[in-house]
Amino acid sequence: MSDHTGSSQGQSVSRPEDENLGVAANLMYGLQHVLTMYGGIVAVPLIVAEAAGMSAADAGLLVTACLFMGGVATLLQTLGLPFFGCRLPLVQGVSFAGVATMVSILHTGGGISGVLGAVMYASVLGLVIAPVFSRITKYFPPLVNGCVITVIGMSLMPVAAHWAMGGNASSPDYGSMGNVGLAGLSLFMVLLFSKLGSATLSRLSILVAILVGTAAAVIMGKADFSQVFNGPVMAMPAPLHFGWPTFNMAATISMFIVILVILVETSADVLAVGEIVGSPVDGRRLGDGLRADMLSSIVAPIFGGFTQSAFAQNVGLVAVTGIKSRYVVAFSGLILIVFGVLPIMGRIVACVPPSVLGGAGLVLFGTVAASGIRTLAKVEYTNNMNLIIVATSVGAGLLPVVAPKFYDQFPEWFATIFHSGISATALVAVTLNLVFNHFKRGNSDQPSVFEAGYGRALSKTVLDALADGDRVEGGKVYDKDGKEVPILPVAAHGH
Repeated sequence: MSDHTGSSQGQSVSRPEDENLGVAANLMYGLQHVLTMYGGIVAVPLIVAEAAGMSAADAGLLVTACLFMGGVATLLQTLGLPFFGCRLPLVQGVSFAGVATMVSILHTGGGISGVLGAVMYASVLGLVIAPVFSRITKYFPPLVNGCVITVIGMSLMPVAAHWAMGGNASSPDYGSMGNVGLAGLSLFMVLLFSKLGSATLSRLSILVAILVGTAAAVIMGKADFSQVFNGPVMAMPAPLHFGWPTFNMAATISMFIVILVILVETSADVLAVGEIVGSPVDGRRLGDGLRADMLSSIVAPIFGGFTQSAFAQNVGLVAVTGIKSRYVVAFSGLILIVFGVLPIMGRIVACVPPSVLGGAGLVLFGTVAASGIRTLAKVEYTNNMNLIIVATSVGAGLLPVVAPKFYDQFPEWFATIFHSGISATALVAVTLNLVFNHFKRGNSDQPSVFEAGYGRALSKTVLDALADGDRVEGGKVYDKDGKEVPILPVAAHGH
């Protein structure tokens, strides 16, 4: 078995992600990952359940199914099977990319079985085309990868702000000083334990900050654990509880566009975490990661789950803590499965106030952006168009972040793709890198204003006009004998 398969034999044990920290450490660090992404993984089924008009019991089953499948998908991605799983520390869960499309299918009469069918059959198509995406690693040099990683972090900042303000825009205390104060407390605790704590405590700074913040929230009356015991303690996900997924061509095509977005985002996340961990990602390894995503998304509808993809916020956690072990994230998968069969555990975690998560999120998401900037620092900007590629790609990725309604008037397929800042950045950066750095025919030999804005450059025309021994003093040009060389006016020079 080759090195990328994650075998415990031979060279593979030297890879950073293959370090096994032991059960206790894996459990603590794994729980930290789950707390970071828990709100995101339950939000999608809750939104879909509300749009479908489900009962509280069915909504709970939908949440349970998504937790369970997130855990299964995480185990597949981190531990892997032959041809499935990139074996990197990536937490998997329900993708936000499909929310609008799934709600649209519900509103057009497809019902929950139509949503599940669209997810299943579109994911089959995604599995078929995954090998195509696995060959794109050569089109993700540090120039492209750095843009994508930077925008991943920046595009998550509104999530951190929303959490810090309370997580519920319709709540009367949304944005109150109490909520923002809790976010500030958790941020302060992260910084404090990162500076003063031991190596272990520093790595657990996010988890400790969340625990301290939650304790403060209880004292302030902003965390309520009274409903923890309302509901079943244990409930196994029931296969086909919502019926067999039904096929509809239009719904499947709509969801396939979402699958394309997920494939682009997952490619970016796999490459990003490989960069952060310091482990090379070749086409085969990327293909294994994409196939794991698609296989999980095919199986998920049987249990009532939706499309699965890597969670970008957990990429940030890997960067913050420096814990690169995939076994830590595998334990996150086990914890998610436990939450999926023990709803009471999920209800306990759900009591953590969003404002507490907001302070930690600021560090997590900011670290992702900082990692991208660090990657962009490796890029050569002299005598090329890389600066404009970075500027345009990052700008395109931030458009839907700073103006969420920007693409409302665009065709639905276009809006679906470009409303994700991550996929927009990846597509624009890859395209411009090809246009300017691979297909160089037609490129001007004159330096652009963007090039000149970064550093000094002379055109070949100016260079050819100079003779040996020429020098510049006080804005004037002198030849080797000290005679001043006249400078023609621009108009005269143009004839």
